[in-house]
Amino acid sequence: MTDSDQLHPYVEWIIREARRPVVSDAEARDRVMAAIHAEPVPRRIGVWQRIFAPRVFSLSPVTGALLAAGLVGIGVIAGVFTSNRDGRASVEQPPVAQVVRPAVSDTVVKFVISLPRAQQVSLVGDFNDWDVAKTPMARSAHGGLWTVTLPLSAGRHVYAFVVDGSSWIADPSAPFAPDDGFGHANSVKIVGRGSSL
Repeated sequence: MTDSDQLHPYVEWIIREARRPVVSDAEARDRVMAAIHAEPVPRRIGVWQRIFAPRVFSLSPVTGALLAAGLVGIGVIAGVFTSNRDGRASVEQPPVAQVVRPAVSDTVVKFVISLPRAQQVSLVGDFNDWDVAKTPMARSAHGGLWTVTLPLSAGRHVYAFVVDGSSWIADPSAPFAPDDGFGHANSVKIVGRGSSL
């Protein structure tokens, strides 16, 4: 090494320190080695334990939203492939049992209207889903009176009569309800608990 190649004094100090032999206390070395030997040997983890070991994943909100959208897309595509062109499932599903509940009624109510020229009269209302076929009325022996008796629950019921399948008329003996929005006048029947006919 020449004078021009001399090292910086700090570098020379580092080199001297690195070459100095390490002196350690024999007792300290024995204590460290005893502590190392006292540690339990790490248990070997099997392949199945590595596969099924619980893991924690952290996702950003954007990544979570993209993952959810992808899963929904897979569900939609799977649904398309599992139904026929007419929308029915390719594998017929068993019918679902329907529970038929008897009508809960507080009382029996008789509806009467005088329509001597009518050929057919039906009672429709909120109690039979406004279905003309559900509650046909019977002509009485007196000629022009039409009657039907049915159980109704307590409360306010809106109803009307359908004459000959097309004409909707309100009950002239009952209070009128506001127009139903379809141009028909309806009637109101208030049923109290335990009242009859």
